[in-house]
Amino acid sequence: MLIRFQIKNLFSFKDETEFNMLPGNVKRFPHHKYAISNIEVLKQTAIYGANASGKSNLIKAIYLLQNMLLTGKIPKQFTGQKFKLSEQCITQPTELAIEFEVNKIVYFYSVAVNNGIIAEEYFSKINEQQTESLIYHRTLKNNKVKIQFYDAFEKNSNELKTVIENDLIKQNQLLFTLLNGITNQAFDEVRIVYDWFKLKLRILFPSTMLNSIINSLDTHIGYKQYAEKYISALNTGIVKLKVEKHTVEDYYGKDNQELIDDIKSEIVENPDKKVLDNFVSDDGELISIVNENGKAYIKNLKFEQVDEQNKNVEFKYSELSDGTKRLTQLIPLWPGIVKFGCTFIIDEIERSIHPTLIKELVKGFSESTETNGQLIFSTHESNLLDQTIFRPDEIWFAEKNKGGATEFYTLNDFKEHSTIDIRKGYLSGRYGAIPFLGNLNDLSWKE
Repeated sequence: MLIRFQIKNLFSFKDETEFNMLPGNVKRFPHHKYAISNIEVLKQTAIYGANASGKSNLIKAIYLLQNMLLTGKIPKQFTGQKFKLSEQCITQPTELAIEFEVNKIVYFYSVAVNNGIIAEEYFSKINEQQTESLIYHRTLKNNKVKIQFYDAFEKNSNELKTVIENDLIKQNQLLFTLLNGITNQAFDEVRIVYDWFKLKLRILFPSTMLNSIINSLDTHIGYKQYAEKYISALNTGIVKLKVEKHTVEDYYGKDNQELIDDIKSEIVENPDKKVLDNFVSDDGELISIVNENGKAYIKNLKFEQVDEQNKNVEFKYSELSDGTKRLTQLIPLWPGIVKFGCTFIIDEIERSIHPTLIKELVKGFSESTETNGQLIFSTHESNLLDQTIFRPDEIWFAEKNKGGATEFYTLNDFKEHSTIDIRKGYLSGRYGAIPFLGNLNDLSWKE
């Protein structure tokens, strides 16, 4: 579960700004809360705001931290996209922090990066008694990396600590990712958390490809049945999903031997990586390159509809409507949240989807008492502003202050009664976080 996320000096965020999934003093919808480690966490949140208010920047920041933790590399955005409307921010570091729960244990991780160098990195856990225990604290002193590990490691593994500090860790490399790759029992907890970021934290942008969905449809019969039932029930016209499988040699042919060799080399270098790539081919096919028992295959997904003679007709991915593509992109969402306890963060969840349909999908998740994961999304869809779907502490607003920096606040700050039409209030500007429209006559359209 995601508990909270903090940002400072990145994109439109100047001072430390927090987004969290902590419930307020709200008694409605108790099934919207999960109890973990003596605290409660909300299962859903919708984030509203005008264009360029910072909604997507929040999601981008979480994605950057996730990507950095998984790869160990500092993204270019940390250097080139500090808050630009304040001169003092140019020399200050970018800081990100995240608090989350894995297997009933709460973890806290933070990192400070300045000019491509990691100035500080902190990782700890919090037990049920709300006592914090250090896992490691990495700092930079006199241009050298210094690390303080938890007490037992400091006492018993001084030689390994010296090797990590002096020989293994680099100033632009995350210690978290380095430790994940060291097969030492002392770092088992790092690997558990790494897997959460890799498998359970799922971030979707409007342009996100369907990561691993083709392979899942091909290898899991139950998943394919669910997906076909889901996509058919949404009245897309699709009745069947078909996966075609080819060897890389058959698919690319003899004229592309260099590309084939590159794919095979990637399998050798990453034997545990099941899906190597997802993309739309030049002829409009949705393609996935997968590794099955050390052998590379190309799988492409076909979509079948029924014609007037009651025969199935195949369609390529490029031939689908934008709405159907978006709904297909959301196929992993519901089993991921309900069955596997994933945290899904979606930018512009309503993109290309009819307002009535997206409202029914979100409402279904809201009403369910069988969910195990979280749904967090940004949106402009005012029809979702419904107090029969959301608690007031589940609706967040993003707005820029006079200095151009993003600030967050919740509907709960306004202490609205549960019968109030919050959609009407939002559109009338009662809660802010809407576009400020000047005099349209100043645009001189006629001229």
